[in-house]
Amino acid sequence: MPSTLLYPTQAAERDKWILSQRPERNVVDPRRPYAFFVEEELSAAGEVVSVATVFLTNRECAWRCLMCDLWRNTLTETVPAGAIPEQIDYALSRLPPARQIKLYNSGSFFDPKAIPAEDYPAIAARVCSFERTIVECHPALVGDVCLKFRDMLSNQLEVAMGLEIAHPEILERLNKRMTLDQFSSAANFLLANGIDLRVFILVQPPFIAPSESLYWAQRSLDFAFDCRATAATLIPTRGGNGAMEASSLSGEFVPPRLEVIGAAAEYGVGLNRGRVFVDLWDVPVSPGDCAECRDQRVARLRGMNLTQSIPPRVVCEHCEGCIES
Repeated sequence: MPSTLLYPTQAAERDKWILSQRPERNVVDPRRPYAFFVEEELSAAGEVVSVATVFLTNRECAWRCLMCDLWRNTLTETVPAGAIPEQIDYALSRLPPARQIKLYNSGSFFDPKAIPAEDYPAIAARVCSFERTIVECHPALVGDVCLKFRDMLSNQLEVAMGLEIAHPEILERLNKRMTLDQFSSAANFLLANGIDLRVFILVQPPFIAPSESLYWAQRSLDFAFDCRATAATLIPTRGGNGAMEASSLSGEFVPPRLEVIGAAAEYGVGLNRGRVFVDLWDVPVSPGDCAECRDQRVARLRGMNLTQSIPPRVVCEHCEGCIES
């Protein structure tokens, strides 16, 4: 049974505490991606394009972020050489054609313990038909290795980095092991070298009161676009990793309401500084959500993703919609 001890105040103890809360990880195959599909996304040129999204199976990320549940589909060892190209082949042979590709790997693409660098040429060869290749990476691993991979590609490289929140104290408590200055430096490196930047932002992470979550989502969007991101993705913070449930017992975390997510998306789209998406892969259910209008609100967010315009607000006779109405 997970520990009920309070979340440690010292960074050195947090990894151990977070690991102690975990349930079992899922069984995955090192030669198969654990998920893949084609989705639609609005491009920087304002065109809806198809994107092949492949979730690669690899070794767990080196960082132990409080809110992360991506480790559940990872391995404890580095995959053998050739396994990642084989995973990409497996997914692409089963997907319809697409114009862009996301290679997401539950961690950092440029972590050599996750994606063997010797596989870069084979990976680059497999994505050559796409217009854009999007990978994800922790800011600490952004450096010359990104340029090495960029130079192997025949298309535009985009790197997605998790900002999470622009609140420095909360960011530190999330065990992200980075500062806002480090994030900004990594962003500057990418942009100086012709690599596009995408930013992940958490909506209502732990330690943020629901009444303050919209404000900090807005400030995080401001920070992302100050870093010259071409796209920012709002991720509704969810439970399911053990640690988040332990946090919720002490009132430190509740999933964000759809009204808050919608208001954050409206703000970002209204800035007109870059595309703003809401991650709708696994939208958590908040205790404050209205069951009668939930589907309408999710559909509204989906429409906002694809048009980057603000549609009419949801009118529901069953709830007050205290933020959107």
